[in-house]
Parts: sequence; C-alpha cells; structure tokens
Amino acid sequence: MTVNSDVAGSPVRARRAPGPHYKWIALSNTTLGMLMATINQSIVLIALPAVFRGIGLNPLSPGNTSYLLWMFMGFLVVSAVLVVSFGRLGDMFGRVRMYTLGFAVFSVASILLTVTWMHGADGAIWLIGWRVVQGVGGAFLFANSAAIVTDAFPANQRGTALSVNSIAAIAGSFIGLILGGALAPVNWHLIFLVSAPIGAFGTIWAYLMLHDIGARKHAQTDWWGNLLFGGGLVAILVGITYGLLPYGGHPMGWTNPWVLTALFGGLALLVIFVYVETRVAEPLFRISLFRIRPFAAGNVASLMLAMGRGGMQFMLIIWLQGIWLPLHGYSYHETPLWAGIYLVPLTTGFLLSAPLSGVLSDKFGAKPFTVGGALLTGATFLLLTFVPVNFAYWEFAIVIALNGFGSGLFFSPNWAEMMNSAPPNQRGAAGGMIATFQNSAFVLSIGIFFTLMVAGLSSKLPSAMLSGLTAEGVPASAAAPISHLPPIGVLFASFLGYNPMQQLLGPLLSRLPAANAAYVAGREFFPHLITVPFHSGLGVAFGFAIATCVIAAVASALTGPRRRAVAAAAREPLGYELAAAAAEGGFEPSELVVSDVPEDASAPPDRPAKPATPD
Repeated sequence: MTVNSDVAGSPVRARRAPGPHYKWIALSNTTLGMLMATINQSIVLIALPAVFRGIGLNPLSPGNTSYLLWMFMGFLVVSAVLVVSFGRLGDMFGRVRMYTLGFAVFSVASILLTVTWMHGADGAIWLIGWRVVQGVGGAFLFANSAAIVTDAFPANQRGTALSVNSIAAIAGSFIGLILGGALAPVNWHLIFLVSAPIGAFGTIWAYLMLHDIGARKHAQTDWWGNLLFGGGLVAILVGITYGLLPYGGHPMGWTNPWVLTALFGGLALLVIFVYVETRVAEPLFRISLFRIRPFAAGNVASLMLAMGRGGMQFMLIIWLQGIWLPLHGYSYHETPLWAGIYLVPLTTGFLLSAPLSGVLSDKFGAKPFTVGGALLTGATFLLLTFVPVNFAYWEFAIVIALNGFGSGLFFSPNWAEMMNSAPPNQRGAAGGMIATFQNSAFVLSIGIFFTLMVAGLSSKLPSAMLSGLTAEGVPASAAAPISHLPPIGVLFASFLGYNPMQQLLGPLLSRLPAANAAYVAGREFFPHLITVPFHSGLGVAFGFAIATCVIAAVASALTGPRRRAVAAAAREPLGYELAAAAAEGGFEPSELVVSDVPEDASAPPDRPAKPATPD
C-alpha cells in the first residue's frame, strides 16, 4: 500500500486505483444524476394544472398566484443559490461524497412529494417545501458532477465526456415536459414518484462505485461569504419572482417597493461579497479563477446564452398551448402533453450536435464551436420573429431544431474549456460557479422574457380584447374591466393549458347567446384575439435573445488561443495525471512511476546485489 500526502500536507493512505472502466462508470452515474435533476425541473411545469386540481386549488386566483410561482421557481432559486457552496464543500470534503449526498436528499424529497395527502394551501406549502429540498439535492448534483467527470477523464477526452453530461442536462428539461404531460393525467403523484427509484438506485450505485480520485483541499468554511452570497442571490431571485406579479394598477410588480428593495439590496450584498472574497484566505467564490481568461470569458458566454435560451422554453410553450394547438383542433386540457411532443425537434437538434461538438472540440479546439453555436442560435431567434403565429409546423420544426443544434454546438466545448482551465484542486468550486451562473441566468431569463412579453402585450391586448368581446355580445361595461386585467394572467392561463376566456369571463358566459358563448369559450376566439399582440411581444423578447447570443459569440471569441489538450495536461500536477492514467489502466499510481535509481542500488546492504544479466 502506498502512502501519499494530501494537499494540506498530511499523509493519507492511498486507495487502490479504480479499474480501467472507472471513467465510464463516473460518466454514466453523473449523467443519470443530471438527467434526473433536469427532468424534475420541467416535469412539474407541464403537470401544474393536474397538481393544482389534485390539491383543490385554483392557481389563477389572486391569492394563489404566489403558490404557482414558487411551485416551479422554488427548485431553480434554491439550486442556483447553493450550488457554489456545495461545489466548495466538494473540494474540501470529497466531490463523490457530496454528490452521493445530493442523490440521497433528492430521493427522500421525491418520496415525500409522492405521498402528499394534504389539500388547499396546506398541500401547496407542503409541495413547495419539498420541492425546495429537491433543489438542495439538485444543487449537490449540479455542483459536483462536472468535477467528477473532469477528474476521471484525461484532458484530451473531457470535451467528449462533458458533452454527454450536457446532453443529459438539456435533454432532461424536454423529456420532463413529455413525461409530465403523459403521467399527470393518470395521477399527478406519478410525476414525483418517477424520480424515487431512480434516485435510490443512483445513490447506492454512486456510494459503491464512485471514488474520490481528485484533489481535496481541507480549509475553513467561509461563513461570511456563504451568508452574503446566499442572502444577495436569494434576494435578487425572489425579487425577480415577485416582480412578475401585478402591483398598484401596473401589469407587473417592478415598481413594488418590496421588489425594488430585494433587487437593489441583493445587488448591494453581492458587491460586498466580492470585496470580502478578495480578503479571506479560503474564499467561497474563487474570484482568482476569473483571472484565467478562458474561464472568465467562457462564463460570460455561458451566462449570456443561458439568458437567451432560458425564457424561450416558456414562450414556445405559451405559443403552442395558447394559440397554435387550439387553432389546430386540440382541446385546452390536451395542450400540455402535445406542446412537449411538438417541441421534440428542439431536443433532437441538441442531441445531434452536442456529442459531435464535444468530440471535434477535443481535436480542433473549442472556439469554432462556441462562436459558431452562439451565432447559429441567435440566427434562429431572428428566424422565429418571421415565423407567423399560425405557422406551418414544418417551418417551425426546422427553426427550433436549428436552435437546438446551435445550442448543442456551444454547450459542450464551452463547459470543457472552462473546466480544463480551472486548477485541479478547485474544480468543484469552478463547477459550482459555472452552474450558479447558468441556473441564475435561467431564473433571470424567465423574468426578462415575461416582462418583455407583457410590455408587448400591454400596448395592444386591451384594445383587441375589448373589441373582440363586444363584437360577441359581451356588454362594454363588463368587457372594459376584463380587457384591462394584467396580461400576465392571460400568459399564465395559456402556460397552464387553461382556457383563458373561461377563466376571465366566468358567469358572464351564461348571459350570452348560446352560439356566441360557445365561440368565445371555444378553441378559436382567444387564439385569434391574441395573435397580433402576442407576435408583437414575441418580437421584443426574441430581440433580447438575439442580443445575448451575439454577446455570447463575442465573449467566446475572446477566450484566448487554443489550449491543446497535451499542454493542458502538462500544467496539471503529476499526481493527477498518474491518477487519471491509473483509472484507465487499473494500476496503482505507484506502479506507473519509473525510478531512475538502479535496482541494485536499492538492495539492502546485507543482501548481495543481483548479478547483471548479460545482453
């Protein structure tokens, strides 16, 4: 048994090196973890109508809107806030240990969500609470999976390996839409139950088969950093969440003093956090990593592309569920499932390009793929602004497939470039920082997209709704207040697969002539009513997405010259290279070291040296 020293200088007994297939075990387990976590990010979105029906709560009632927001935002907010801290814990106490803990936490939360028995507000609070706990487990998984893969694979294979993880991360969000739409009509509890056996299996598999072969650095916990960062990011993300709600006669809540206090107060805390992190010996947030050009520019690019793509999923779902699917004969309660199915080309494009770009970037460098992928994604947003609201499906499918293809080209090389640039003993922190930027960007993107969409709707929707309702016999005195209701309610109704006009008119429908009432509450009235205002808002939202993609392309071009895999590997300490080689060959690291001292010189003095063997 060999004896080595850890990074703190204390001797530790070396564990036997993993077998030759260890890297594939690490990749498959972390891919399962990423897939499970991202499926659960989106599976709830599509199943929300069934969930709220199951607990007997109307999410569109004014007092219940916050439950709706937290049901799908709580997971994202918590995972975004905690992922850096958990990546740091992985560097200190072992990435595999923290990752396995995340699997276990996620599994327990899934079981407790499945057995929900309460109704009304109590049921909603129970679900939100355990969704938050799921977010804690997800943060452990997000923070450490990329670092585990980076530790297991040599530098010249990391792009390929991380592309598999990225496929799982993106594909999971769309698989969740289809699973949610298929399982929720059967029984809404199934959307949570599906994660429980997968999580239990993954936990046991990770505990038995994964090994901490990366660098571990014991250090003191940066309590001030944790408090400032967590408090600041929570305040900003919660402020964005409540900024989506109407306030004081305004369609949204950005003038709400509480929202403004949360946003600017959170920003102030993050500014103080950055200052504190430059003064402590063992910081939570490795500001020094941003001195590494590929890491800094890569994070800017990743943040921008995530902001461009994050809210897009919501816009496409609203487009399909609120307009296109009803116009093509689908009832509103069927639209959640079919929206997920009709978005399959987006996932397919990503699945085609992500592994390809990962393999090719290992050979030719990341820049052609990150720059080209960002520009292609931006070009597809431009094309989407020219697609008519009531489109021919084939043209819509081609554009979203190209959008997924561009994102796949970008994602894997970008992630590999950043992780390769990070020092080996800081990969957990680096992975956590990257995941924090991406998860935070997703929440921020939702706020920006909804805000821009509401801004576009607010200028045209009231007049269109007033004229449309009065033309169908609704009294002007009743139509006027309905037409001036906040557009966010219309968007939420469309997003949830509810019939917006039934929700808005309620008892008024019974007072209209039967034919008019049937048309107003039918499949065509609302889609025709919202088409022009929606297209206006969509153009503004996708214009923002185009700008973020251009910035992502510029940042990707500024990551510096290509760092060859051989050069990257040469910069890593010999111990890490031996560990990676041992993991591939099934040897002890000490067996890979060739001594320059002749064997005879190492013989004990009381034992004669071996005679030389003649040539």
